[in-house]
Amino acid sequence: MAEGSISPQLDELSSILMGQAFDVLAAGRDVNVLLAVADAAGNVASYTFADDGPEECLEGARKQVRKLAKEGGDKDAGIHEPQCYAIAYEAAVADERGSYEDAVILEFGEKGAPAWSAFSLFDGRGKGDDFRWTDPAPAGEVECLL
Repeated sequence: MAEGSISPQLDELSSILMGQAFDVLAAGRDVNVLLAVADAAGNVASYTFADDGPEECLEGARKQVRKLAKEGGDKDAGIHEPQCYAIAYEAAVADERGSYEDAVILEFGEKGAPAWSAFSLFDGRGKGDDFRWTDPAPAGEVECLL
């Protein structure tokens, strides 16, 4: 795999998770923190973290990835040792003027490679087909959890 590139499996996992986040927002609900983890066979386990504040939920998702890596997967969820993961959550991103705009943040990584973050701005929460979002923009490298 080329430096800075991601596998097709991680690209698909990340795209699906981001799409799920947009669907939730278009329906007018809160995204909370969404986690998707895939193993080498392509089995995917999904988790939602919503019982605490946003920072605690995000940290809970990150801890879950580390736990799955340490324990070799999640038998009950049908996955073996995780190969890649994506975490999506709602936040605000500052623009060039210092104003904050609503965004979905995505953190994604895979075993043996750097992890990255990206964001998509959105508008029209709860407006169904009138919900709009931007293409993901890179937000930088983050700690790989695998």
